[in-house]
Amino acid sequence: MRTIIIGGGVGGSAAALALRQVGLDVTVYEAYGDPAGDIGSFVSLASNGLRCLEVLGCLAQVQAAGIDVPRQRMWSAGGRLLGDVPRGRRSSDTLHSVTLMRGRLVATLRDAAIAAGARIVTGERAVQVTETADGVAAEFASGLRDSADLLVAADGIWSTARGQLHAAAPTPEYAGLYALSGVSSMDGVDPGVFNLTFARNGAFIHLAAGDGEIWWQAQISDPIEPDRHGVPEAEWLRRAEQHFQREKVPSAVIAATTRLHPPVIFHALDPVATWHSDRTVLIGDAAHPVGAGQGASMAIEDALTLAAALQTQPTVAAALKAYDSERRPRIVKLLDAAEDNRGIKRAGPLKRQLQAAVMRLFVPLFYERATAWLYSHEPAQLHASGHHRK
Repeated sequence: MRTIIIGGGVGGSAAALALRQVGLDVTVYEAYGDPAGDIGSFVSLASNGLRCLEVLGCLAQVQAAGIDVPRQRMWSAGGRLLGDVPRGRRSSDTLHSVTLMRGRLVATLRDAAIAAGARIVTGERAVQVTETADGVAAEFASGLRDSADLLVAADGIWSTARGQLHAAAPTPEYAGLYALSGVSSMDGVDPGVFNLTFARNGAFIHLAAGDGEIWWQAQISDPIEPDRHGVPEAEWLRRAEQHFQREKVPSAVIAATTRLHPPVIFHALDPVATWHSDRTVLIGDAAHPVGAGQGASMAIEDALTLAAALQTQPTVAAALKAYDSERRPRIVKLLDAAEDNRGIKRAGPLKRQLQAAVMRLFVPLFYERATAWLYSHEPAQLHASGHHRK
């Protein structure tokens, strides 16, 4: 069965690998060039995403490309420890969370997909998706056209395919946060720990990356969406320093910055009512940008769930319906958690003090129990198949 995937990021590359493993013919079209290992900021994979990579056969490669992060420490704006918990896992889980540069993750997944027989075409931006009686066609800005039995839209939060799948589909809106990320050179940060500070004006993340490097991200609460075009790098760094000048550790990390990554503006998307038709399906951020440190893991879960449905259901239409039914309850629950997460980061000083008091009680007693549903997810198993569904 011929498959087109629009988007070659985390979700699209994982889908290419998963669909090849169940015997589908796969071509990925990606608007941008090949990822470089040191471009972009870092992402984290929790144990649920790592178990999916284990099924896909590339867990070891991803672990080798990233940093093993078994613990997470949460801090108040004043530097008080609010909790020390397993990072992205249950305490009994031997799979530790991995943090790595997004470009390294995408490159690793693409390499695995290509090795499995997928074709990846870069420099092609999709502008139109059209379904026919017996298939689906995609048209690209270059004038290229291609057709297939199935189209997987993994083209992110600004998805072209989403609006064409359903005219009333929601559009992204600014979420009240933007992120500045960088690399610093300093000592004194414990290895294997993901540090999250609930600061007075947002949140600050930092972790030791080895060789004296610290990876950091400042998530800044601002009701007005910033213009990221034409703003010099020095100005972005000045903004980070200004917003976190009252937090001792974050300000020290920012002051030791050796390089910055491009800023990221966070957008939220209202629930998407339609994830699929009979021939087209949305995965990853195109369907449900979740945030909360689960974006990459959820996209990989989507890819595996879709492949499993296609190997067990009698038709493409039935498989896409089964994928939606399987994924939607879990995603809806996570979207609620993600909004709570953004709310904590946007809170004002008084509310932040109250939240810190609650967290000092909640985290040691209830955190692991409250997140067990997320990290205990067991992925479907795949088997090679030559059965081509229509």
